[in-house]
Amino acid sequence: MAPIERIADELEKPATDDRSYRVVRLSNKLEALLVHDPDTDKASASVNVNVGSFSDADDMPGMAHAVEHLLFMGTEKYPVENDYNQYLSAHSGYSNAYTSSTETNYFFEIAASSSRDSDASTNGAVTSPLYGALDRFAQFFIAPLFLSSTLDRELKAVDSENKKNLQSDVWRLSQLKKSLSNPEHPYHHFSTGNLQTLRDEPRKRGVNIRDKFIQFHHKHYSANRMKLVVLGREKLDELEAWVGDLFAGVENQDLPRNRWDGVQPYSDKELLTQVFAKPVMDSRLLDIYFPYQDEEDMYETQPSRYLSHLIGHEGPGSILAYIKAKGWANGLSAGVAPVCPGAAFFTISVKLTEDGLKQYQEVVKVVFQYISLIKEHEPQQWIVDEVREMTEVDFRFKEKSPATSFTSRLSSIMQHPLPRDQLLSGTSVLRKFDSKGIAQALSYIRPDNYRLTLVSQTFPGDWDQKEKWYGTEYRVEAIPSELQASIRQAAESTSKNRIPDLHLPHPNEFIPTKLYVDKREGVEPLKAPKLIRNDEAVRVWWKKDDRFWVPKGNVYITLRNPLSKATPETAVKSNLYCELVKDALVEYSYDAEIAGLEYQLSSFSMGIDIDVGGYSDKMYVLLEKVLVSMRDLEVKPERFKIVKERVLRGLRNWDFQQPYRQVGDFARWLGSEKGWINEQYLAEVIPLTPEDIASFYPQLLRQMHIEFLAHGNIHKEDAIRMTDLVESTLRPRTLPKSLWQIRRNLLLPPGSDFTYRRTLGDPANVNNCIEYYLYVGSLADHPLRAKLLLLGQMTEEIGFDQLRTKEQLGYIVFTGAKYAATIMGYRVIIQSERPTEYLEERVNAFLALFGSKLESMSQDDFDGHKKSLINKRLEKVKNLDQESERFWNHISAEYFNFIQNETDVEHLKPLGKQDMIDFFQHYIQPTSPSRAKLSVHMIAQSSPKAIAGTMSAEEQKEKLISMLGKYLTSVGVDTDTDQLSKRFEPVDVAGGDQTAIIGAISSYLQTDAGVPQQSLTAVVEQGQQLLGTVLPSLGIEVKVEETDLPPAPEVKPTTLIEDVFDYKSRLAVSEGPRPVRDLKEYEELGAKL
Repeated sequence: MAPIERIADELEKPATDDRSYRVVRLSNKLEALLVHDPDTDKASASVNVNVGSFSDADDMPGMAHAVEHLLFMGTEKYPVENDYNQYLSAHSGYSNAYTSSTETNYFFEIAASSSRDSDASTNGAVTSPLYGALDRFAQFFIAPLFLSSTLDRELKAVDSENKKNLQSDVWRLSQLKKSLSNPEHPYHHFSTGNLQTLRDEPRKRGVNIRDKFIQFHHKHYSANRMKLVVLGREKLDELEAWVGDLFAGVENQDLPRNRWDGVQPYSDKELLTQVFAKPVMDSRLLDIYFPYQDEEDMYETQPSRYLSHLIGHEGPGSILAYIKAKGWANGLSAGVAPVCPGAAFFTISVKLTEDGLKQYQEVVKVVFQYISLIKEHEPQQWIVDEVREMTEVDFRFKEKSPATSFTSRLSSIMQHPLPRDQLLSGTSVLRKFDSKGIAQALSYIRPDNYRLTLVSQTFPGDWDQKEKWYGTEYRVEAIPSELQASIRQAAESTSKNRIPDLHLPHPNEFIPTKLYVDKREGVEPLKAPKLIRNDEAVRVWWKKDDRFWVPKGNVYITLRNPLSKATPETAVKSNLYCELVKDALVEYSYDAEIAGLEYQLSSFSMGIDIDVGGYSDKMYVLLEKVLVSMRDLEVKPERFKIVKERVLRGLRNWDFQQPYRQVGDFARWLGSEKGWINEQYLAEVIPLTPEDIASFYPQLLRQMHIEFLAHGNIHKEDAIRMTDLVESTLRPRTLPKSLWQIRRNLLLPPGSDFTYRRTLGDPANVNNCIEYYLYVGSLADHPLRAKLLLLGQMTEEIGFDQLRTKEQLGYIVFTGAKYAATIMGYRVIIQSERPTEYLEERVNAFLALFGSKLESMSQDDFDGHKKSLINKRLEKVKNLDQESERFWNHISAEYFNFIQNETDVEHLKPLGKQDMIDFFQHYIQPTSPSRAKLSVHMIAQSSPKAIAGTMSAEEQKEKLISMLGKYLTSVGVDTDTDQLSKRFEPVDVAGGDQTAIIGAISSYLQTDAGVPQQSLTAVVEQGQQLLGTVLPSLGIEVKVEETDLPPAPEVKPTTLIEDVFDYKSRLAVSEGPRPVRDLKEYEELGAKL
C-alpha cells in the first residue's frame, strides 16, 4: 500500500468529546479525517468534492446535480444499480447527497458493528458493516458506470425534484437573485437542471449526454479535490488502513482549488437597483444585499460577526426594536452569505408589516442610520469579547450530533483553509479582536454598494417580466435618485440628527457564569425520569443528567386545559394569545437567545406548552419572565392588528405548501374523533378583536392541570422551585381529572376502503399527492407494533427503488409506519404529476409485489432485516436534547412507556417469517377481505384532468399537431401540416394513446417526408420524449405502457367520502391511552421544598 501522510494526530475538541481524531493524506492527495468513537452505534462516512453547479457548462445547467444522481446507479465493481442502498438498508443504514454551488457532498450512515455485542474486528478479520459500505462508496469516485439504462430515469428524477420546487418561494426568489446577477459570474447559473436543459435541448444539438456526464466526472472528480470523513468504532490505525486500501484508486489530476476571483456576482450594472418580486405565498420581505469580502482566511477574527451581531440585534436600541415599535416590521436578520471562494454577500433581511411595505424606503433609511452609528464608534472590544466568550462556551460544551450530520458537515468544512488541528472548532470559535478588520468589513456596507429586493404580492403590482426558470414575476429598476440621496444622508448621519432611539446594545446579563457540572463517574444512566410530585394539581417529572454532563437543561410544561382547542374559534384564540405573548417578549428574550437560552410557547389540543432550554444557569429568570408576561399580557390594538395579520397570512399560505406537506393534515383530520383543518381556523380569525383575546386568555389560565418535566443540569430542588413558580405566578384552580381531554382516534372497520379527494388551493402547482393508509391496530398492542415496524423496515428500500427509481412516479416517495394518538398503521406517500388513481393502482401493485417477495425471502435476508431494525430501535440518544425530547414524547403520549424501544425489541426477536406473511396477508395485501384502508388524494388544479375541462378533443389534436410541426422543423424536417393532420385522423389524441401518436409520426416521416431510416429513429426517439411534456400541458393523460411494470391486482371499489361529518359519525372510536405501568412505580416523593 502506498504511504499515507499524517497531517494531524490531535484536534482541538470539546471538553466532553471522548473521540480520537486523525487527519491523513493519501498518496493521491485525497485528504481524510478519521474518527474513532468507541461508543457509537452508528458509523458514517462522507466525501465532499470541490465541484458544484458553478462548474456546469453554460449550455447544460444542472450537470453537477445530475452527476450526483447518476453515481448511485452502479459501479464497475458493484454493477447492480441499487446494490449500495440495499447493503446500507440491510445494516440499519441510509444514504443521501446534495449539490451546492461549489461542492457536491455524499454521505451514508450504517450500523457500527454487525451485532450490537460484537467488536468491529476480530483477529484482523473485518466484521464491521462499515468496511463493505466504504468499499461500495469509494467506487463512486473510482469507476461509476453511468448506465444508459438508468440515465433517462435519473434525469426524470432530477426533473421531478425541480418541479417539486417550482412553487417554493425559497427556490424562486433564490433563482431570481441569481438570474438578475452578473451573467459573467457562475452565480448566474440555474443549478438544479431539468429535462429540457439536461436531455432534450442537448440531444437536439446532437450531444451524447451520457458522454458529457462521464466527461464532467473525469474532469472534476479529482482525488486532490476530495475530502473524506470516516466515523467508526474501529481504532484509527484500522480506519487508516481501510481508507488507504479503498480510496487509493481515486484518480488524482492535481487540479487547482476552484476559485472565482476575477469577476463578482454583482457588477456596477446590478448595484443601486431595486427588484420588485411577486411571491407565491403572501409574504412581505425587504432584502438589502451588499457585495462583501471573502472571509475564508479570516477564521480567527471573523469581522462579519461584529456586523451581524449589531445590525441583527433585537434588543432595546436596535433597528428591529425601532421599526417594530413603528409598526413596520416583525423580524430582522443580518449576516454574511458566502457565494464562493472570492465572493460573498452581506445581507440584511426585514419581515415587513402592511404599513412597513408602504414605508419600505423609511426602513432602509433606518438601517443606514444604524450603520452610521456603528461606524461612528471605534470597534468595541467588549462586544467582541462577549461574542467570543459565548462561542468558547458553546464549543466547550458542544454535544455529539447524528453521525451523518457530523461527517457531512466536517467534509465540507475540510474544503476551507483551516489549520487541520482546528477542523472541529473552525469558525465556531471567535479567537481574536481585530479593530482594523472590522473597519475593513464596514467599508463594504455603504450607500453606493447595494441592491434592494422587495417581495410582495400586491406592491407595486406592475411587474413586467418573468424569470426564465421558475416564472417569478418581477420588475427591476434603478433606485430613484431622490431615494439614493436620502439613503446617503442617512448613512452620513451623526448623533445630532440621528434617530435618538437607536443605540448600541447593553452588556448581556444572560451570559452564563455558573457552568459547573456535578459529574459522577461509573453511574448507570436511568432510563426514565422520576416522578417527584404527583397530586391533583401538578405532576413533576425530573431527571438529573447522568449521561452527557453539560451545564444545560430542558424544561417542558403543559398547562392542560380543554378550552385550548375545544372549537376552531378557541384554537385560533389560543394561538393568537401565544403569538402576542411572544411578540411582547422579543426584546427581552433576545439576549437570552444569543446567550444559549431559548423558550417556546404554543397551543395544542391539550392546552398550552411552554418549553425552556439551554444553559441552566439563568433558566429560572427566563421562565419567570415568560410566566409573568403570560399572566399580565396587555393586548395592544396596534400589535394585535399586526400579529393577527401575520397569523391570517400563515393560514392563507397553508394552501401553497407542497402537496405532501398538506396531505397528512387531512389524513389526521379524517382519523381524529375531534379535530379541525385550516379552512375552519381561517374562518374564525377574521372577526377577532383585541377585546376577544383580552377576555379569553384569563379563562385559559384560570383552571388547569400542570404537567412538568425538568431534565439536565437541574437539581431536584430547582425542579420543584420552578414548578412552584408556575403555580405562584399563574395561581390557577385545579382542573379535575374528569375534565381532562381523552385522546382518541376513529377506527376503520375491517374490509373498509375509503377515499377522500381534495383539490389543491395553489392553481399553479402541477403535482398531485396521495397518502395511502392501512389501519393495523392499537398502539398498546406490542406484538402487532413489532410486526408493523418490521414491515416498514422490509419495504423501505424496495419501496423507494420500485416506486421512485424504477417507475419514476415522483421525487417524493415514502413508505413506513404511521402513528396516531392511540392507533397505528402502514402508509405510502407519493407526490407526482401522475393522476392519483394511477398512483393508487401502482401502490397496490407494489404491495402485491412485496407480498410475493416476502414469501420467497430467504431466512438470511429475513434475519438481516430483523437485525437491522433491532439496531435502529436500540440506537443511543446522541445529546441531551434528544433524550429530553424522548422523555417528553412518552409523557405527552400518556402511555409513559419510557422503554418503548426495548419493548419493541423484545417482541421483534421471536418473530418468524410466517408471522410476517400472516400479518401481511391480513392487514396489507390489496386483495385481503379484512384490511382497512383510507386514501387521501390531493389533486392539482393544473393536472391534465383539470386542463382537459377547458379544451375540446379537436383543440387538443390541433395544438399537438402544431407543436409537432414546430418540433420537426427544428430538427430539419420539412413539415406539411395538412398531410401530418391526415396521419392523425384515426388517432385518439385526447385518450393519450401514445403508441398510436408515435405510429402516426413515424408514418409521416417515413412515407410523406422521406426521412432516411438512420435519421428517423433519432427523430422519433426525441419526439417521444417531448410528448411526455407536451401531452399533459394539453390536458391529456398519457397512457403508460405497463409491460415492464408489476401488475396491479383487482381490488374492490372504494367509497368516496363526500360528507366528512357523516363519515366520522359511522365509525367507532378507540380507547384512550393508559400508562403501561402504574405511575407510582416512578414516584420519588418527598416533602415539598
